[in-house]
Parts: sequence; C-alpha cells; structure tokens
Amino acid sequence: MRSLAFNIAYWILSILYTLAAAFAALAPGRRAVQWIIRRYVKRMVQAMRVLAGIRIEARGKARLPEGAFIIAAKHQSWGDGFCVYDQFDDLAFVTGDHLEKFPLLGTVLQKLGAIVVNNCGGHEARKALAQSAAIAHEQGRKILIYPEGNLAKIGEKFRYRTGVWHMYRDFDMPVVPLATNLGLFWPQEEFTKTPGTASIEFLDPIPTGLPKAEFMARLEEAVEARTAELVAEATGQPVKPAVQVPAPDEARKATAN
Repeated sequence: MRSLAFNIAYWILSILYTLAAAFAALAPGRRAVQWIIRRYVKRMVQAMRVLAGIRIEARGKARLPEGAFIIAAKHQSWGDGFCVYDQFDDLAFVTGDHLEKFPLLGTVLQKLGAIVVNNCGGHEARKALAQSAAIAHEQGRKILIYPEGNLAKIGEKFRYRTGVWHMYRDFDMPVVPLATNLGLFWPQEEFTKTPGTASIEFLDPIPTGLPKAEFMARLEEAVEARTAELVAEATGQPVKPAVQVPAPDEARKATAN
C-alpha cells in the first residue's frame, strides 16, 4: 500500500508541477521555473518520507568546497536526483535526452538550464555537454553528473564515462564524489519501495589538475568503495565490491555485432 500511495502521489505531483513549470517558463529568466522545481523536489522528498517511509540522511556536507564545483554521483534510483537537488538552492544537472519524450518537460529542462545530452554518447553528445556545461559554469552554478550514465542495480557498476573529466579539466573545478545506498529502498525505476533510512554521502573533493587516468581511477574508487560500505551498513552484510557489467548501449552494440 505504501508503494501504491507513493506512486500515485509521484505522478500527480509530477504532472501538476510540470504544468506549472511549463507555464512559468513563459516568464523571462530562470527564477520562476527554478522556484517551482524546488517546491516540486521538496514535495517529492516529503512524499518519499511520509508515504513510502524512505528517509534521506545527507552526510558529508561539511566537506563541500566553496564556490562552484561538480558533483559526480552514483546512480541507483530514479529518486537520486530529488535527494541531491534538495540539498542545494540552485543546481545544474546533466540528464539524458530520454526525459524530453515527456510532454512539456523538454521546455522546462531548457528553461531550468539543465544539461541535456544524447544517451547514445559520441562526439555530438560530448560537444553538447561541453557547451551547456560552459553556460552553467559561467553562471557559477554547481553541476550534478552521473558518470555511469545509467541506473545501476545494487552490487553492479557501469563503465565510468569521461564527460566528467572534460568538465573538470576545462572549467578547473573540483569534483565531489557522491556515494549512496538509495537503490536498496527505491531500486532503479521499480514500483516497489522499501521503508528505511537511505544515505547519500558527499566525499572528499578531488582537487583540480590531475591527469585523466588518475582522476577517473580516483573518482571511481571513491564512489564505488563508499557506496559498497553504505550498502553493507544498511543491510548488515559484509562489504562486497560492485561487479562491472555492460551498459545498456554497450549491450545493444554487442548484440548487433
């Protein structure tokens, strides 16, 4: 019943706030849309707590650097974005173009200043990422990116993609790794939710200036190691490193070949 109640609330809130944000997009600037989306995020986090019984514990905020920075997060759940966005007043986020298939949402994302990239990757996706991220950087906004590019199951990981490193290098911004165990309570896009306290944890920032290979290895190790620890903490099981599996686009290419 909790899952049903939450999912009904999820769609009602999403439809109502998307309509409100689409109307607000007619106003100049981002302020009106940003205000509505912040209200939407807060109502969703509240619905997670009240209806689904999922409480969010945010750890490590004292580690966050001053000014603009990039958050490179583990992505286990459709609820990840709500939980992270709720921690900041203004956050630019990288999202796949699959969200644009929903009516009006493309307009809202554009007005909000979201960084929309092609899910299939490639040169054009990297170019779009660089252009949109540059605008967010000029505005001094913090940027949220999911380096794996896909929702991972608990105990699994995908190849970390290098878009985050290009932003890190080009904008000379520190990167804050973010670990989570929310997938235990709201797995990927699944209907069923499990009550409990989920954690998101901001880890020590990665300083600027590292070469590509060192940066990518350091980021993946930080996110995956702490995520495994958070999962073990919540389940009472031993820490188990995640197993790397092919991403959906990689699996499709392998099948086609």
